[in-house]
Amino acid sequence: MSVEIKLSRFNRIYRHGELLEGTIITTLNSSISYQSIRLTLNGTVNLQVRGGSAGVIESLYGVIKPIPIMKKVVDVRSSGKIGSGTTEIPFSVILKDPKEKNLGKFYETFHGGNISIQYLATVEIARGYLHKPLSATIEYIVESDKDNLPQNPIPPEMVIFYITQDTQRHTLISELKSGGFRITGRICTQCSLSDPINGELTVEASAVPIQSIDIHLLRVESILIGERIATESSVIQETQIADGDVCRGMNLPIYIILPRLLTCPSILAGPFSIEFKLSIVITFKSDLYKKPTKADPVSIKPWMATESVPLELVRTA
Repeated sequence: MSVEIKLSRFNRIYRHGELLEGTIITTLNSSISYQSIRLTLNGTVNLQVRGGSAGVIESLYGVIKPIPIMKKVVDVRSSGKIGSGTTEIPFSVILKDPKEKNLGKFYETFHGGNISIQYLATVEIARGYLHKPLSATIEYIVESDKDNLPQNPIPPEMVIFYITQDTQRHTLISELKSGGFRITGRICTQCSLSDPINGELTVEASAVPIQSIDIHLLRVESILIGERIATESSVIQETQIADGDVCRGMNLPIYIILPRLLTCPSILAGPFSIEFKLSIVITFKSDLYKKPTKADPVSIKPWMATESVPLELVRTA
């Protein structure tokens, strides 16, 4: 005896004013009677603060209430019977009706470390007090409505960067301080979510051979708690653009595909914000070289050089 929800779109991506269509599929060994078949659509912003994050004590963990975006209940069928075997029950509901005024701002789906924006569809088949209800839940993905998108394409904004021993604020190994290095390039700082991040990088000089060059994509999640703001940065993905000591003066292309559920348009809301940044990480060969552990991938070692630039993500299609 089971029930599941199957949406009409295989990618489960919907815009605010579109119809959420699908079928409720039941698989039963024998026929059952039911009092109602109800579909509930929920959208929430879930916030959590880990103990010690930005100086917030552990007692604050878990006290932040979710921010409701939407809750819509639809009666698919009234009382009746469902026969044995497999039965498909269609449903159709508009996500955001212009006549409805009790819905919050529809943020895009996002799965972060401390902030999660999630939309769920739950079906419940009520069978009376003597029987447990049958239920199933599925997540659907919400993107910005076409009416809110810019009419003209937004060209990517590029920023020029350079990395030398003088731009580093952490302690460097003596070979790097005395010999020096210079890495220059340009990278996109405003990018459409449907496009890759582009840029280029050139190693102009380096007294120490290079081990690798990586680009870290980071999310910066901030949550307002009373009069304090808890901010935490974490790595979403790492992209290696060079392995080993590269030729001096050669332009290395930067091309990064954005992961959908782990990114969203940059948000600066009242109680929370979701921002992004890129970190260019140069790792030099050294006798002290140790590969960074997964537990602390953003830690900066004396044989590394970094440069961070802000990244604004927008929805254009």
